[in-house]
Amino acid sequence: MKTRLTERLNVKKATRFTVVINLLQVAAMVAVLVYTVVHAPTEGRHIEIAAVAAALLIVTWGAVSDIREALNAGRIVEQARMLEEANQQLESLNGTLRKQRHDFMNHLQVVFSLLELNDPGEAMKYVESVYGDIKRAGSALKTANPAVNALIAAKRQDCQAQGIALVLHIQSPWQGLPVPGWEMCRVLGNLIDNARDALLEDSARPDKRIDLTIDETPGAFIFRVGNNGPAIPPQLHRSIFQLGFTTKSEGHGSGLSIVEEIVQAYGGEIRVESDEGITEFIGSIPKRGEDKY
Repeated sequence: MKTRLTERLNVKKATRFTVVINLLQVAAMVAVLVYTVVHAPTEGRHIEIAAVAAALLIVTWGAVSDIREALNAGRIVEQARMLEEANQQLESLNGTLRKQRHDFMNHLQVVFSLLELNDPGEAMKYVESVYGDIKRAGSALKTANPAVNALIAAKRQDCQAQGIALVLHIQSPWQGLPVPGWEMCRVLGNLIDNARDALLEDSARPDKRIDLTIDETPGAFIFRVGNNGPAIPPQLHRSIFQLGFTTKSEGHGSGLSIVEEIVQAYGGEIRVESDEGITEFIGSIPKRGEDKY
């Protein structure tokens, strides 16, 4: 993890360095052009100005190309990182499913043995005792997107380990979602992490809870992530989506800006509603023409 984080930071530093160096080069050439215009001798002045202007044009073109490539490289690295995380979540989910399959076989053997012993009452009690676990495991596998399923399973385990209940309301398989799975994982992952952090900062609340709703309408795919933590003041409802804005003691305030950027890139929108009872982020992604019904 530290190695990947270091690589990510190095790419960001390299991108910033490239942008700064190229802007300095352009600024230097502009200064040279201004100096030439002001101080060049009258005789042959137009030739010197034309030469410096041509050099400025070349430097500017090269700077724009370098900056564009540096920004593209940064985006590619970020996409690769998210794909790697999605792959790790899928591997984790696969391991969980293998374990659950093994446990399920054991449960069947116990139930079969109880029935063989002609004790259906105990068999019923045993089934009821494990039914909740089986139902919770299956509830995270209801979407048509394996990456989203893996993210939900991973976030549920993470929240449970920190004393937070992640309650799922999956009312649509999201068949035909236009957003790639790994990008939708960035959206839901950042929203769930944001809700989790808000709840962890509210140490006095004993019943910490996050509700994740996945739904759809005839024209859009809908998602909601709510938590019962502290309310967000109305004057901050727009500011929280700005890059760099954060109310945390530690952090860089980029999660919600990433969420809004991805949602808007696919023609969607996201908003926040918050009061003392619940804070909820509500987003929608419009369906493509062939997906509407």
